Amino acid sequence: MKKQVGIIGLGKFGLEFGKQLISYGHEVLGVDSNPDKVKAAQRILTQVYEADAMTKEALEQIRIHDLEHVLVSVGDAIAESVMIALYLKELQVQKVYAKAIHRDHEKLLYKIGVDEVIIPEFMAAKQIASRIAIPGFIEFLPFDRSMVVKELVIKKWAGKALRDLELTRKYSIQIIAVQRKGEDQYRYVPNPDYLFKEGDTIVAIGEIGQLNDMES
Repeated sequence: MKKQVGIIGLGKFGLEFGKQLISYGHEVLGVDSNPDKVKAAQRILTQVYEADAMTKEALEQIRIHDLEHVLVSVGDAIAESVMIALYLKELQVQKVYAKAIHRDHEKLLYKIGVDEVIIPEFMAAKQIASRIAIPGFIEFLPFDRSMVVKELVIKKWAGKALRDLELTRKYSIQIIAVQRKGEDQYRYVPNPDYLFKEGDTIVAIGEIGQLNDMES
């Protein structure tokens, strides 16, 4: 279903966020007080307004409250981001997201009712550190930081069927994709009778400890 999403603050993060949503087929309304940023965003986003989001009346005039999702991304301006997020909540925007620059900023945003806070630098640092510390690491699951998605290359499981390994029962691990050695495409939700070959790559979901100790 096509969504209509708002972005207040069209700097690098906000504009990239909008680009991604547009690429997924959604409509994006952008807001910024800087005419140069507005001009640049007009070539990318569905609709763009040059407006001062620090005034609640301006947000009402562009009917920001009609949107289900709105991201506040106003750079390092902590006071601005907090006030804009507060206005959005008062206007009863269903889901308000905000970019923070540090943990105290994050706490403040959550206290005024922001639904999700993003600290891009922390997220990037954690992803890179995890890839170094956990070979094959792809992603943490957002609802449980002890669960990860990880790639494993088949060695000792060669010649065995997925059903025979009983990974879910024994280790609470779920295989979600398999890539044959030499192939470019993954096969998703593999059949339980899928027979592994040496050099195959699998994508698994499970606890960090279990996946790190797993010898495939």
